[in-house]
Amino acid sequence: MTRPRAAAAVRAEHVGSLLRPPDLLAARAAHRGGRLPGTTLAELEDHAALEAVALQRDAGVGVFTDGEVRRDSWMASLRESIGGMVPTTHLTGGQTAPWHRAGADPLPEETSVETVAAAQKVWRKDNRTLTEARFLRAHAPGPFKVTMISASMGTTVWHPEVSKAVYPTPADLIADLVDLQVAETAELIDAGTRWIQLDSLGYTRVIDPAFRASAGEGANSPATLLGRTLAADAAIVAGIRRKDPSVTIGMHICRGNNRSAWMLEGSYEPIAERLFGELGVDRFLLEYDTERAGGFAPLRFIPAGRLVVLGLVSSKVARLESLDDLKRRVEEAARYVAPEYLAISPQCGFASTSAGNLLTADEQRRKLELVAMAARQIWG
Repeated sequence: MTRPRAAAAVRAEHVGSLLRPPDLLAARAAHRGGRLPGTTLAELEDHAALEAVALQRDAGVGVFTDGEVRRDSWMASLRESIGGMVPTTHLTGGQTAPWHRAGADPLPEETSVETVAAAQKVWRKDNRTLTEARFLRAHAPGPFKVTMISASMGTTVWHPEVSKAVYPTPADLIADLVDLQVAETAELIDAGTRWIQLDSLGYTRVIDPAFRASAGEGANSPATLLGRTLAADAAIVAGIRRKDPSVTIGMHICRGNNRSAWMLEGSYEPIAERLFGELGVDRFLLEYDTERAGGFAPLRFIPAGRLVVLGLVSSKVARLESLDDLKRRVEEAARYVAPEYLAISPQCGFASTSAGNLLTADEQRRKLELVAMAARQIWG
């Protein structure tokens, strides 16, 4: 299978989201309150996206996003862009673990997100990612990617009291969401997108020790959930490949990233053989910034020719990592994956929700510059 040269050459990557400028957050609040027209908000979003592109260019990152500045959260393409949803009063399946933050207990309002559930047959009600793709095609000075929560995360919008009459099981809902996402990626490719990144917390839910200890058997067992998540993601990947086999596909996996807090933990070991062996993406973007992710030994299951983007730089804390430590950790990972199939990134985005992580814009810039510097020194 032919892979794009641009994808192979990118050693410094970032996951997608960047801190939103305060004026954009204020404008979005004013728009929600009916005090600012949508056309003005769109102009401010374009300006913020241009600033995000310039930040990445100046830092030396190798593939561009618009910083996800038009979204309320990383889940926008599922929770904000899909019709048939209604608000719910509590989190649904797959998002029930508590949030944790080093040195503090996050306030509930800091880590809360608007929750919705499917109450009707789902449909796409907007083309937000298509707007992003067209903008990036016009303005990115290099390869760009569109990031998307995977339809395999449909468990988070299935609620037994709300959804069951239309979708008896989460799997029924996920099947429709996969079809919608395959159609969406086809439109993105038609619009010139050459790089698509899927994001899923479904895998780290399965590896979390607390979940594994309490999951039980049957429909909610770790093995069943892993199989269901893999099947959905594999169907999306297959749809992209059918449309254009040269498009670069990435899969990002983390343990939660909201206001510098995390939700899950655990080594990749329980899922590594199936995940890496069965999910035919080109790039695995894997959280590795703390001991919560375990060691690099699970990377022994990475098939030849697949690239691993090591998420060694934290987007959660301001402290800047040591360049020597980053080089050492890449050397450790190279025991399992050849150096030419490794790259480096932050472990997640800087603003998975619009409020963003607890860093300043300058600290964010330094993190991106560090990623690019490490890539240059390690790979040339």
